[in-house]
Amino acid sequence: MSEDNMSNISICASCGIAEVVDEVVLKDCADCDLVRYCSIDCEQGNRSHHKDTCKKRVAELRDELLFKQPESSHLGDCPICMIPLPLDTMKTRMEACCSKVICIGCDYANFMRDAEESLDPKCTFCRQPVPATNDEAEKYRKKRIEANDPVAIHEEGLAQHNKGDYIRAFEYYAKAAEVGNVGAHYDLSCMYRDDGQGVEKDRRKEIHHLEEAAIGGHPHARYRLGCIEEESGIIERAVRHWNIAAKQGHDSSIKLLLEMYKWGCVKKEVLAVALRAHQAAVDATKSPHRNAAEEFWRIQDNSNAGQC
Repeated sequence: MSEDNMSNISICASCGIAEVVDEVVLKDCADCDLVRYCSIDCEQGNRSHHKDTCKKRVAELRDELLFKQPESSHLGDCPICMIPLPLDTMKTRMEACCSKVICIGCDYANFMRDAEESLDPKCTFCRQPVPATNDEAEKYRKKRIEANDPVAIHEEGLAQHNKGDYIRAFEYYAKAAEVGNVGAHYDLSCMYRDDGQGVEKDRRKEIHHLEEAAIGGHPHARYRLGCIEEESGIIERAVRHWNIAAKQGHDSSIKLLLEMYKWGCVKKEVLAVALRAHQAAVDATKSPHRNAAEEFWRIQDNSNAGQC
């Protein structure tokens, strides 16, 4: 049978039985997309022949996923104004009652409306009364944790970490990562990087969680992956990571791309595209409400500083 004919018929990579001709159902290799098998016995019997090719293809598939430009950062959009959230977390706020992360522009607009109309403060998103005490806020957070909310679980991990309880922090990070929180993957990578904080130092696990975070759109995790590749002397992969992160608006990554350009490791046209994309990503997070909020809180901070 010619190669052209063979390409039109799915056959078992071990015994050669054809899916169409012999009316059998073939299943893909458990790890790659190169071959198919008619049974577990055939898959196991062909493992020694297929192992090296499979391993190479698995690495290629992982890289395809890893180096795909994310549509947005892991933070996503503000759920109210639907404008991308800034990477600077000082310009966002998490609501204790619903675990929604809100931009300071929407938070400021809600604050001003409540003040002007003499309304009791309510959550910007779900309109629940704002907790008056830390104990009330803690009750809200526990309810969200019980509801398996990834953001609330991650926040509890951060709280435990700040208290110095690294074992409990690790448990909450691991659970948050399991239910899809990208930031938790990044924090797990930090714990595996820093010896003595809840887990033993483990480079392989550190990189795994950095990769999961980067795939999920975490630009600083990708920046860290680039630094690790650079330390290993793999400049081409380092540049690819920084290029992706820079296009998400990550400042440290665009700075390193500029340095790499000076050293001849980045082409002029690649840098030009990255610079434009970086600025576009930063500009996309701006709005009149956010600018007004920044100015308002800057004046408040200066006023408070003057009273000290």
